[in-house]
Amino acid sequence: MTTDPASHTPPQRTDWKTAGTFIEIGDHQIFVADQPAHSGPESEPLVIIHGFPTSAFDFAHLIPALAARRRVVAMDLLGFGLSAKPDTGYTMALQADVVIGVLNALGLDRFALLTHDMGDTVGGELLARTMEGSWSAEVTRRVVTNGSVYIDMANLTDGQLMLLSLPDEVAPAGPGPELMAASLAATLAPAHRHIDMTDHAELVCHNGGDALLPRTIRYIEERRANERRFTGAIETHPSPLHIVWGPEDPIAVAAMAERLASTRPDATIAWIEGAGHYPQIEDPAAWLTAVEAALA
Repeated sequence: MTTDPASHTPPQRTDWKTAGTFIEIGDHQIFVADQPAHSGPESEPLVIIHGFPTSAFDFAHLIPALAARRRVVAMDLLGFGLSAKPDTGYTMALQADVVIGVLNALGLDRFALLTHDMGDTVGGELLARTMEGSWSAEVTRRVVTNGSVYIDMANLTDGQLMLLSLPDEVAPAGPGPELMAASLAATLAPAHRHIDMTDHAELVCHNGGDALLPRTIRYIEERRANERRFTGAIETHPSPLHIVWGPEDPIAVAAMAERLASTRPDATIAWIEGAGHYPQIEDPAAWLTAVEAALA
């Protein structure tokens, strides 16, 4: 799978599926893209955790470049993308168990961690486990991107609020890919709302995933209830913290990144100017430059 990271044209989702494999974690199949380093002295591997409601496909066009000198592992969390979508309660503990299961299967116990959106919260749970000694992995450094790490500052969309108002159960029907694509595009900066989010939306809807949204969105309630565990770990984990943020994000506003940086005098912050909630899609070249600098 080769793509131009400076292009706004993502790889086709059919190509993406052939670039990965499935790993059985518990009773469920989890889709994993595991890209070995291309050349050069190999740095520590990079593990990528995506956000809600999309999938690791958000990073598909960037993985080949990120893998220039390091192994890159990205997975679809349970209930997302090409992974299994069971009718179950979705918690951050469950998603952290999925990540740990995948990394154990791949033999990875030392890596850098890159997280986006809901992935920031999953990452916070993983970091909390390393700090309390219940997981022995070593996270060497972190890149945190647009996500509601301070939920009281988030501007939740009408769609998110509607989903949260529904019962925590599978809906009779989901919104479908056309409405999903429009909803995703609305989180981009105004100058980037022409970007086609159809393939991302199709993966949300794959195997009935759009009907599952009233269940998978419950992470927002959990984040609110357990913010000190998740955000506390993001703030205090001893590994270096790098923040890469689209400042025109209508949900995870720029002030969140500034607040996070203020808790860590050693943190770096890189703004992807003119980008919104998906800076890795809106300005992939600038995002890649910022992330590679953080991982150098």
